Amino acid sequence: MSRINVNPTRMEMARLKKQLKTASRGHKLLKDKLDELMKQFLEIVKDNKRLREEAETALENAYKSFIIARAVMSQEYLGESLMMPKQQVAVDVSNKNVMSVNVPVFDFKTTNNTDDIYPYGLAFTSGELDLSMEAFSKAMEPLLKLAQSEKCAQLMAQEIEKTRRRVNALENIMIPDYEETIKYITQKLSEDERSSNTRLMKVKDMILEKAIEEKRLKDLKAQGA
Repeated sequence: MSRINVNPTRMEMARLKKQLKTASRGHKLLKDKLDELMKQFLEIVKDNKRLREEAETALENAYKSFIIARAVMSQEYLGESLMMPKQQVAVDVSNKNVMSVNVPVFDFKTTNNTDDIYPYGLAFTSGELDLSMEAFSKAMEPLLKLAQSEKCAQLMAQEIEKTRRRVNALENIMIPDYEETIKYITQKLSEDERSSNTRLMKVKDMILEKAIEEKRLKDLKAQGA
């Protein structure tokens, strides 16, 4: 906490009081925003955990089936079977505002044939490969949702950190500095006012003494006459 270097005048004190009021109001608004950001962030983290478990389970099942399929099929035929996929995934990215943070929204859809996901004939492939393809297809949705949730969590965390720094700066630096400076100006003005009153009283006493002395001299002249 330090005092701001300003002239100790009533005008400066009025200006600082106005700035202190603005800073205090901004601190309250930022504190409320920080609390709401934390609430939203915890909900995203909770949802993120669920999506990660779903994606990991789906990928685990897909890779298990694919490893078995690779073991029972030749490497060349497996590569040929997966060379020309029938489906494509298109992702549209938009934004939504969450507590002044623009977070991404992923909207994906499959193109071409949405019913037949197998890019090969079923006669010469293993059932494990079919299971693997189906599992990979099902894993696409939780993976994209997980990516969206991870990006949202990252952006929210950055905004939380930025807002926390602003709250701390107002709470620990700006507002105490304003209060300390206003206190100093108030004490300085009070001291100046006391000094001014003291000088006025001395001047008044001097004027009174002069008036008494003049009256005494006047009385003496009157007695001499």
